[in-house]
Amino acid sequence: MEGWALITGASQGIGQALAAEAAAAGWNLVISARGVAQLEAVAAELRARHGVQVTPAAFDLAEPSAAEALWAAALTASGGQIGVLVNNAGLGWHGAFGTSPEGGAQEAEVIAVNIRALTTLAQLAVAHMRAAGAGRVLNVASTAAFMPIPHMAVYGASKAFVLSLSEALAVDLAGSGVSVTVLCPGATDTGFFDRAGTGTMRLMKLLPMPKPEGVAQAGWRGMMAARRIVIPGAMNTLSAFGPRLLPRALAARLAGVFMARSR
Repeated sequence: MEGWALITGASQGIGQALAAEAAAAGWNLVISARGVAQLEAVAAELRARHGVQVTPAAFDLAEPSAAEALWAAALTASGGQIGVLVNNAGLGWHGAFGTSPEGGAQEAEVIAVNIRALTTLAQLAVAHMRAAGAGRVLNVASTAAFMPIPHMAVYGASKAFVLSLSEALAVDLAGSGVSVTVLCPGATDTGFFDRAGTGTMRLMKLLPMPKPEGVAQAGWRGMMAARRIVIPGAMNTLSAFGPRLLPRALAARLAGVFMARSR
């Protein structure tokens, strides 16, 4: 066995695929998400297929102190042997800023999960791994991190935070034995877009969406190779770095066109 990995947002999509990658590589797992039944089903499948230990830990990371409680539970389950953290849990909401039917509560949840919980788990994991002299952290951002995202302004800003944080941590941790990698996928065939209400966006109709398994494989391998940034696919690489050649105002307007709902 390689040790223990903690993976958030592991009940479906990229998180579930990352858990499968870890289990196939021999890692025991603590997997977390909101839904208990779905999490238990994923845990049972991974145990049966790969013969690893899998502990499901259901937490709502939007809740105050949930990240700290999850980390404590993971340390207990692993006997203090967490060697990999995958910060995959994330939320999004599609709509013009200030028009949320819940008066901003949805955006507040996005910030709580995508920024606060991710940062807290990274802080706890990095301190633990530095003391051990080794460890890997994979933070899941998005190609949305590279440009302003009208109609998903808070989501895009939260992913820009994840990208910036991860790149800074990679420098801070140089020589420590701990690496930080940021995975920046484009639109992927998961349930995220249905939950975020983006199903009628122009972008969804123009671009084919890859399966989460390929994205997870690229992210896992990149993390294990201690790469700083992983952008799966040529089109995603173009969409991430192409806007750097444009004035930011124009890049934001173009992003707004693609992110708008189609008629």
